[in-house]
Amino acid sequence: MSATARPDSVTFSDLSRNPRAVAERASRLGRVRVTHRDAPDFFLTAADREEQREETLATASRIFLALMKHDPGARDLLLAMPEVFPWVRHLSTEEVRAFTVELVEAISDAAELDLDASTGEVIAGWRATARIKADPAQLADAARPTSGDFGAVEVHP
Repeated sequence: MSATARPDSVTFSDLSRNPRAVAERASRLGRVRVTHRDAPDFFLTAADREEQREETLATASRIFLALMKHDPGARDLLLAMPEVFPWVRHLSTEEVRAFTVELVEAISDAAELDLDASTGEVIAGWRATARIKADPAQLADAARPTSGDFGAVEVHP
């Protein structure tokens, strides 16, 4: 194994040279990060560990969705949001509620549909909203009416 790799990681070259040792390490540790100089890192994960992670995420998302269907549960989730995301203090009560619903739905999509990116997108979008609302100058600028055509909208897959 490479001397520069962290204990929970190996280089892509290590994987190429000694796949059996890397697979055994991943099996023992549950997962190993494979670093690559010219590409994003990836994880080599034991299938049973990944299946457990998926089941845990699905169970958690189902619990949150069930709580959201019942008003007392929804209030508890809303009360927890500032502890988890301190920046929600810049959002209105209705915005925190909308963020909570959107986040729980995104977590459900991650668990049930393998759409992991949507959770991060929801958090990033609401954090950006909170950032603008926290700065009076940015909020005033964002609230100013616009006019004209700003050109084509680029859609990234």
